[in-house]
Amino acid sequence: MFEGTLRLFVIGLIAALFAVPVSFALAQNANDVGNIKLPGISSYATPKSERSLALGSGGAITLSAQLTDKGADITRGIVWRVFKPEPASDGKLPMVASAHGGTAVFQLDPGSYLVHASYGRAGATKRITVGKDAKRENLVLDAGGLKLDAVTSGGAHIPPKKLRFAIYEGQAATNGDRALIVPDVEPNTVVRLNAGTYHVVSTYGAVNAVIRSDIRVEAGKLTEATVEHRAAEMTMKLVREPGGEAIADTSWSLLNESGDPIKEAVGAFASMVLAEGQYTIIAKNRDRIYQKDFTVVAGQNQEIEVVANESSAIDPEEGAD
Repeated sequence: MFEGTLRLFVIGLIAALFAVPVSFALAQNANDVGNIKLPGISSYATPKSERSLALGSGGAITLSAQLTDKGADITRGIVWRVFKPEPASDGKLPMVASAHGGTAVFQLDPGSYLVHASYGRAGATKRITVGKDAKRENLVLDAGGLKLDAVTSGGAHIPPKKLRFAIYEGQAATNGDRALIVPDVEPNTVVRLNAGTYHVVSTYGAVNAVIRSDIRVEAGKLTEATVEHRAAEMTMKLVREPGGEAIADTSWSLLNESGDPIKEAVGAFASMVLAEGQYTIIAKNRDRIYQKDFTVVAGQNQEIEVVANESSAIDPEEGAD
Protein backbone atom coordinates (compact mmCIF):
# COMPACT_ATOMS: atom_id res chain seq x y z
CA MET A 1 0.00 0.00 0.00
CA PHE A 2 2.77 2.39 0.87
CA GLU A 3 4.84 2.96 -2.27
CA GLY A 4 7.56 5.49 -2.86
CA THR A 5 10.79 6.69 -1.40
CA LEU A 6 11.60 9.47 1.02
CA ARG A 7 13.92 12.36 0.33
CA LEU A 8 14.31 14.78 3.19
CA PHE A 9 15.82 18.23 2.98
CA VAL A 10 15.94 19.67 6.47
CA ILE A 11 16.89 23.32 6.60
CA GLY A 12 17.27 25.27 9.82
CA LEU A 13 15.99 28.84 9.44
CA ILE A 14 15.45 31.73 11.80
CA ALA A 15 12.15 31.78 13.64
CA ALA A 16 10.88 34.88 11.84
CA LEU A 17 10.61 32.94 8.59
CA PHE A 18 7.59 31.03 9.81
CA ALA A 19 5.65 33.84 11.45
CA VAL A 20 2.64 33.02 9.28
CA PRO A 21 -1.07 33.44 10.07
CA VAL A 22 -2.22 31.42 13.04
CA SER A 23 -4.01 28.12 12.48
CA PHE A 24 -6.21 26.16 14.86
CA ALA A 25 -4.65 25.89 18.30
CA LEU A 26 -3.90 22.60 19.98
CA ALA A 27 -1.99 22.09 23.21
CA GLN A 28 0.94 19.73 22.71
CA ASN A 29 2.60 19.86 26.10
CA ALA A 30 2.54 21.46 29.52
CA ASN A 31 5.45 22.85 31.47
CA ASP A 32 5.99 24.43 34.83
CA VAL A 33 2.68 23.17 36.18
CA GLY A 34 3.99 20.70 38.72
CA ASN A 35 1.61 17.85 39.44
CA ILE A 36 -1.50 19.69 38.32
CA LYS A 37 -3.73 17.58 36.10
CA LEU A 38 -4.73 19.93 33.30
CA PRO A 39 -7.84 18.98 31.30
CA GLY A 40 -7.79 19.20 27.53
CA ILE A 41 -7.93 22.68 26.07
CA SER A 42 -11.58 22.10 25.14
CA SER A 43 -12.46 21.41 28.79
CA TYR A 44 -12.89 24.94 29.97
CA ALA A 45 -15.78 27.25 30.66
CA THR A 46 -15.76 30.36 28.48
CA PRO A 47 -16.08 33.70 30.27
CA LYS A 48 -19.49 35.31 30.34
CA SER A 49 -18.04 38.59 29.08
CA GLU A 50 -16.59 39.12 25.62
CA ARG A 51 -13.81 41.27 27.07
CA SER A 52 -10.32 39.93 26.37
CA LEU A 53 -8.90 41.10 29.68
CA ALA A 54 -9.90 40.27 33.24
CA LEU A 55 -9.84 43.45 35.26
CA GLY A 56 -8.95 43.04 38.91
CA SER A 57 -7.28 44.74 41.83
CA GLY A 58 -3.95 42.97 41.43
CA GLY A 59 -0.85 44.05 39.57
CA ALA A 60 -0.49 43.93 35.83
CA ILE A 61 0.82 40.63 34.46
CA THR A 62 2.77 40.83 31.21
CA LEU A 63 2.91 37.53 29.33
CA SER A 64 5.37 36.84 26.54
CA ALA A 65 6.30 33.70 24.63
CA GLN A 66 9.44 32.53 22.84
CA LEU A 67 10.16 29.56 20.59
CA THR A 68 13.33 28.71 22.53
CA ASP A 69 14.81 29.80 25.83
CA LYS A 70 17.18 32.14 23.98
CA GLY A 71 14.72 33.27 21.32
CA ALA A 72 13.09 36.64 20.80
CA ASP A 73 9.53 37.34 21.87
CA ILE A 74 6.90 36.16 19.38
CA THR A 75 5.13 39.27 18.13
CA ARG A 76 1.98 37.79 16.59
CA GLY A 77 -0.04 34.62 16.24
CA ILE A 78 -0.22 33.76 19.95
CA VAL A 79 -3.55 32.83 21.55
CA TRP A 80 -3.44 33.42 25.31
CA ARG A 81 -5.90 31.83 27.71
CA VAL A 82 -5.87 32.33 31.47
CA PHE A 83 -7.66 29.80 33.70
CA LYS A 84 -8.43 29.38 37.34
CA PRO A 85 -6.59 26.20 38.43
CA GLU A 86 -9.57 24.63 40.20
CA PRO A 87 -12.27 23.00 38.03
CA ALA A 88 -15.80 24.30 38.42
CA SER A 89 -18.79 22.11 39.32
CA ASP A 90 -19.04 20.96 35.71
CA GLY A 91 -15.44 19.74 35.79
CA LYS A 92 -14.16 22.47 33.48
CA LEU A 93 -11.51 25.05 34.22
CA PRO A 94 -13.05 28.54 34.31
CA MET A 95 -11.36 30.78 31.75
CA VAL A 96 -11.02 34.29 33.14
CA ALA A 97 -9.19 36.05 30.30
CA SER A 98 -7.92 35.63 26.77
CA ALA A 99 -6.02 37.62 24.18
CA HIS A 100 -4.61 37.29 20.68
CA GLY A 101 -1.39 38.62 19.20
CA GLY A 102 2.07 38.79 20.75
CA THR A 103 2.99 39.95 24.23
CA ALA A 104 -0.16 40.52 26.30
CA VAL A 105 -0.93 42.39 29.52
CA PHE A 106 -3.61 41.18 31.94
CA GLN A 107 -4.96 42.83 35.09
CA LEU A 108 -5.94 39.91 37.36
CA ASP A 109 -7.05 39.51 40.93
CA PRO A 110 -4.30 38.20 43.23
CA GLY A 111 -4.11 34.42 43.21
CA SER A 112 -2.93 31.41 41.27
CA TYR A 113 -3.69 30.87 37.58
CA LEU A 114 -2.87 28.55 34.71
CA VAL A 115 -1.74 30.29 31.53
CA HIS A 116 -1.89 28.52 28.19
CA ALA A 117 -0.21 29.89 25.05
CA SER A 118 -1.08 28.42 21.65
CA TYR A 119 0.99 29.08 18.55
CA GLY A 120 -0.48 27.19 15.64
CA ARG A 121 -0.37 23.54 16.73
CA ALA A 122 2.28 24.26 19.34
CA GLY A 123 1.44 25.14 22.90
CA ALA A 124 2.69 25.45 26.46
CA THR A 125 1.08 25.81 29.87
CA LYS A 126 2.50 27.51 32.96
CA ARG A 127 1.26 28.17 36.47
CA ILE A 128 1.62 31.77 37.61
CA THR A 129 0.97 33.61 40.84
CA VAL A 130 -0.47 37.12 40.75
CA GLY A 131 0.20 39.58 43.55
CA LYS A 132 -0.37 43.29 43.98
CA ASP A 133 2.77 44.29 42.10
CA ALA A 134 3.31 44.21 38.37
CA LYS A 135 5.37 41.31 37.05
CA ARG A 136 6.35 39.56 33.85
CA GLU A 137 6.10 35.87 32.96
CA ASN A 138 7.68 34.14 29.98
CA LEU A 139 6.56 30.90 28.34
CA VAL A 140 9.05 28.93 26.26
CA LEU A 141 7.08 27.01 23.65
CA ASP A 142 9.97 24.79 22.51
CA ALA A 143 8.45 24.90 19.03
CA GLY A 144 9.43 24.98 15.38
CA GLY A 145 7.84 24.82 11.95
CA LEU A 146 7.32 22.03 9.42
CA LYS A 147 6.90 22.63 5.69
CA LEU A 148 6.05 19.65 3.47
CA ASP A 149 6.17 19.00 -0.25
CA ALA A 150 6.49 16.05 -2.64
CA VAL A 151 7.71 15.26 -6.15
CA THR A 152 7.49 12.30 -8.51
CA SER A 153 10.48 10.25 -9.61
CA GLY A 154 12.83 12.51 -11.50
CA GLY A 155 11.76 15.55 -9.50
CA ALA A 156 8.61 16.43 -11.43
CA HIS A 157 6.25 18.78 -9.62
CA ILE A 158 3.01 17.30 -8.25
CA PRO A 159 -0.08 19.51 -8.66
CA PRO A 160 -1.03 20.78 -5.18
CA LYS A 161 -4.67 19.72 -5.63
CA LYS A 162 -3.57 16.08 -5.92
CA LEU A 163 -1.31 16.11 -2.86
CA ARG A 164 -2.16 16.11 0.83
CA PHE A 165 -0.34 15.43 4.08
CA ALA A 166 -1.45 14.26 7.51
CA ILE A 167 0.68 14.74 10.63
CA TYR A 168 0.46 12.21 13.47
CA GLU A 169 2.17 11.79 16.81
CA GLY A 170 5.52 10.10 16.45
CA GLN A 171 4.86 7.52 19.16
CA ALA A 172 2.30 4.84 18.32
CA ALA A 173 -0.09 3.45 20.92
CA THR A 174 0.08 -0.17 22.05
CA ASN A 175 -2.44 -1.12 19.36
CA GLY A 176 -0.32 0.54 16.68
CA ASP A 177 -2.59 3.55 16.18
CA ARG A 178 -1.23 7.08 16.21
CA ALA A 179 -3.05 10.22 17.32
CA LEU A 180 -3.85 12.52 14.41
CA ILE A 181 -2.53 16.04 15.02
CA VAL A 182 -3.10 17.88 11.74
CA PRO A 183 -5.20 16.43 8.89
CA ASP A 184 -5.41 17.52 5.26
CA VAL A 185 -2.29 19.71 5.16
CA GLU A 186 -1.70 21.42 1.82
CA PRO A 187 1.84 21.31 0.38
CA ASN A 188 4.20 24.17 1.25
CA THR A 189 2.10 25.17 4.24
CA VAL A 190 4.07 25.98 7.40
CA VAL A 191 2.66 24.08 10.38
CA ARG A 192 3.80 25.20 13.84
CA LEU A 193 4.54 22.27 16.12
CA ASN A 194 6.25 21.55 19.40
CA ALA A 195 9.74 20.18 18.96
CA GLY A 196 9.80 16.42 18.51
CA THR A 197 9.41 13.60 16.02
CA TYR A 198 6.21 13.31 13.99
CA HIS A 199 4.82 10.63 11.70
CA VAL A 200 3.90 12.18 8.35
CA VAL A 201 1.70 10.54 5.72
CA SER A 202 1.89 11.91 2.17
CA THR A 203 -0.94 10.95 -0.21
CA TYR A 204 -0.70 11.54 -3.96
CA GLY A 205 -4.08 11.06 -5.60
CA ALA A 206 -6.78 8.98 -3.95
CA VAL A 207 -5.83 5.33 -4.46
CA ASN A 208 -2.56 3.87 -3.18
CA ALA A 209 0.30 6.32 -3.75
CA VAL A 210 1.14 6.83 -0.07
CA ILE A 211 4.42 7.46 1.73
CA ARG A 212 4.95 7.33 5.49
CA SER A 213 7.95 8.91 7.14
CA ASP A 214 9.14 10.10 10.54
CA ILE A 215 10.32 13.71 10.58
CA ARG A 216 11.87 15.62 13.44
CA VAL A 217 10.98 19.24 14.18
CA GLU A 218 13.62 21.30 15.98
CA ALA A 219 12.82 24.21 18.25
CA GLY A 220 13.33 27.61 16.67
CA LYS A 221 13.84 26.17 13.20
CA LEU A 222 11.82 25.57 10.07
CA THR A 223 12.16 22.00 8.80
CA GLU A 224 11.47 21.59 5.08
CA ALA A 225 10.84 18.00 3.98
CA THR A 226 10.28 16.79 0.42
CA VAL A 227 9.23 13.22 -0.30
CA GLU A 228 9.43 11.38 -3.61
CA HIS A 229 6.41 9.42 -4.77
CA ARG A 230 7.14 6.42 -6.98
CA ALA A 231 3.87 6.68 -8.83
CA ALA A 232 2.31 7.93 -12.06
CA GLU A 233 -0.97 9.28 -13.39
CA MET A 234 -2.88 6.76 -15.49
CA THR A 235 -5.85 7.29 -17.81
CA MET A 236 -7.82 4.26 -19.03
CA LYS A 237 -10.26 4.19 -21.93
CA LEU A 238 -12.21 1.47 -23.74
CA VAL A 239 -11.90 1.71 -27.53
CA ARG A 240 -13.12 -0.33 -30.49
CA GLU A 241 -9.73 -0.09 -32.19
CA PRO A 242 -6.27 1.18 -31.20
CA GLY A 243 -6.27 4.97 -31.14
CA GLY A 244 -10.05 5.10 -31.33
CA GLU A 245 -12.54 7.20 -29.41
CA ALA A 246 -13.36 6.29 -25.82
CA ILE A 247 -16.62 4.37 -25.41
CA ALA A 248 -19.05 6.08 -23.06
CA ASP A 249 -21.05 4.43 -20.25
CA THR A 250 -18.19 2.16 -19.24
CA SER A 251 -17.76 0.76 -15.73
CA TRP A 252 -14.20 0.27 -14.52
CA SER A 253 -12.68 -1.96 -11.86
CA LEU A 254 -8.98 -1.85 -10.99
CA LEU A 255 -7.25 -4.87 -9.44
CA ASN A 256 -3.82 -4.95 -7.84
CA GLU A 257 -1.22 -7.64 -8.44
CA SER A 258 -2.89 -9.88 -5.87
CA GLY A 259 -6.24 -9.60 -7.63
CA ASP A 260 -7.84 -7.41 -4.98
CA PRO A 261 -10.13 -4.59 -6.21
CA ILE A 262 -8.75 -1.20 -5.18
CA LYS A 263 -10.64 1.32 -7.31
CA GLU A 264 -13.89 1.59 -9.26
CA ALA A 265 -15.05 4.27 -11.68
CA VAL A 266 -17.73 4.98 -14.26
CA GLY A 267 -17.35 6.95 -17.48
CA ALA A 268 -15.61 7.04 -20.82
CA PHE A 269 -12.28 7.64 -19.07
CA ALA A 270 -10.91 6.39 -15.75
CA SER A 271 -8.10 8.62 -14.50
CA MET A 272 -6.18 7.95 -11.30
CA VAL A 273 -2.77 8.11 -9.64
CA LEU A 274 -1.23 4.69 -8.97
CA ALA A 275 1.89 3.51 -7.19
CA GLU A 276 4.36 1.68 -9.39
CA GLY A 277 3.56 -1.99 -9.90
CA GLN A 278 1.42 -4.51 -11.79
CA TYR A 279 -2.33 -4.04 -12.25
CA THR A 280 -5.33 -5.38 -14.13
CA ILE A 281 -8.04 -3.09 -15.42
CA ILE A 282 -11.49 -4.50 -16.16
CA ALA A 283 -13.92 -2.57 -18.36
CA LYS A 284 -17.62 -3.41 -18.54
CA ASN A 285 -19.80 -1.93 -21.26
CA ARG A 286 -23.37 -3.15 -21.58
CA ASP A 287 -23.17 -6.94 -21.40
CA ARG A 288 -19.52 -7.28 -22.44
CA ILE A 289 -16.47 -7.37 -20.16
CA TYR A 290 -12.88 -6.73 -21.21
CA GLN A 291 -9.62 -6.71 -19.29
CA LYS A 292 -6.00 -5.74 -19.70
CA ASP A 293 -2.86 -6.16 -17.60
CA PHE A 294 -0.51 -3.19 -17.39
CA THR A 295 2.50 -1.90 -15.50
CA VAL A 296 2.86 1.46 -13.78
CA VAL A 297 6.38 2.88 -14.03
CA ALA A 298 7.23 5.61 -11.52
CA GLY A 299 7.15 9.06 -13.07
CA GLN A 300 5.79 7.90 -16.43
CA ASN A 301 2.20 9.01 -16.96
CA GLN A 302 0.36 6.78 -19.40
CA GLU A 303 -2.85 6.34 -21.33
CA ILE A 304 -4.02 2.73 -21.27
CA GLU A 305 -6.27 1.55 -24.08
CA VAL A 306 -8.47 -1.48 -23.56
CA VAL A 307 -9.48 -2.65 -27.03
CA ALA A 308 -12.97 -4.11 -27.18
CA ASN A 309 -12.20 -7.25 -29.16
CA GLU A 310 -12.27 -10.99 -28.64
CA SER A 311 -8.70 -11.17 -27.33
CA SER A 312 -9.50 -8.89 -24.38
CA ALA A 313 -13.04 -10.13 -23.76
CA ILE A 314 -13.71 -12.38 -20.78
CA ASP A 315 -16.63 -14.51 -19.71
CA PRO A 316 -19.01 -12.34 -17.61
CA GLU A 317 -19.29 -15.14 -15.09
CA GLU A 318 -15.53 -15.00 -14.49
CA GLY A 319 -15.05 -11.22 -14.64
CA ALA A 320 -15.48 -8.61 -11.98
CA ASP A 321 -18.71 -6.69 -11.76
